[in-house]
Amino acid sequence: MSATHPDPETALDTLIAADAVDEAPDGSLTTTEEFEKVLAIYHDVYGAISTEEFHQTVVDLFDVDPDSVEAHLEAYDVGRTDVVAYLAAQSFLDVPVGQDLLTVMASLLVEITPSSPVPDHLSELDDDAFEAFLESNPNAIVTVWRRFCTPCDGMKDDLDEILDRVPADVAVAGLDGEATDDFCRRYEVDTAPTVLCFRDGELRESASGRTSPDDVERLVDRVY
Repeated sequence: MSATHPDPETALDTLIAADAVDEAPDGSLTTTEEFEKVLAIYHDVYGAISTEEFHQTVVDLFDVDPDSVEAHLEAYDVGRTDVVAYLAAQSFLDVPVGQDLLTVMASLLVEITPSSPVPDHLSELDDDAFEAFLESNPNAIVTVWRRFCTPCDGMKDDLDEILDRVPADVAVAGLDGEATDDFCRRYEVDTAPTVLCFRDGELRESASGRTSPDDVERLVDRVY
């Protein structure tokens, strides 16, 4: 939180080289799944602390006068999200980086669109696509995922085994629960992960929370 910052291009290049950020051929940027895991840890810790504890964290990190910490945060437009990104970047990088460069990195990370929580090898649906998907695939299993979701991360570890339990004629897809309000509202999904089983285009059963391969197999046996 200094008045003089390094070149943002240098900060971005450093993040890309460290595999914290991916740059697509079209120039679009996303944070990587590996970085998101580290970010989630700091999000859980610093999202839950009190205002007083957060202010003390800022004092310790940036050597700010405790009596002026609120004014300092306001002057630099810094909130918990920025501090979480700063700490996650500091932890993720293999080599020490100066405070000024880390500060610029944090501001970039806050602005960059995060990677989707949907696993890479699942087709990802959005609110504009799920109806067409279910029309084309009346027998389907759709899973809702979210970022900073420990049960989701645990379920991803079992995903290959879970997919092995799904019949070949049942389509599978995933959605980002934070970006698909229409889907979640229609099917009353308020928890991630949630597995929804559709047969003949209609929702037949769903299961919320971390769902094991054996749980999925039982769902499949009942629905299909």
